[in-house]
Amino acid sequence: QVQLVESGGGLVQPGGSLRLSCAASDGTFRNYAMGWFRQAPGKQREFVGRITWGGSYTYYADSVKGRFTISRDNAKNTVYLHMDSLKPEDTAVYYCAADSVASDVRRTTETLYDYWGQGTQVTVSS
Repeated sequence: QVQLVESGGGLVQPGGSLRLSCAASDGTFRNYAMGWFRQAPGKQREFVGRITWGGSYTYYADSVKGRFTISRDNAKNTVYLHMDSLKPEDTAVYYCAADSVASDVRRTTETLYDYWGQGTQVTVSS
C-alpha cells in the first residue's frame, strides 16, 4: 500500500505562485500514474491534472491549463504541482492520488485512483 503525504500549501496572494509536493512512502511510486485533485468548500472534489508513470505525458483540467504544471521525480518518490497566476477560485484543499493504470493519460475520475494523500490547504486571497 502506497502512503502519500502532501506539503507546500499555504496562503498566497492573487497572481502568486506556489508549489505543492506529494511524497510517496516507497519506490513502488514509479509504477503509478499520479493525479492532483482539489476540493473547494461546499463543492465536490474535482480533477486538476495527471502525469503518467515516467513523466512523459501530462493532462490538465481546462480551468488550470497554462497555469499549473505537474512534474515528478521518481528517484525521490515525489510528484509536484507548480501553480502560477493563482486566482481566488483556486482556493481549495489539494490532494494527490496514485493510479495503478499508469500509462493512460486521461483518467480524471477520482474513483479510478487507488491511494490518496490527506490533502493540503491552498488559500488565494489578498
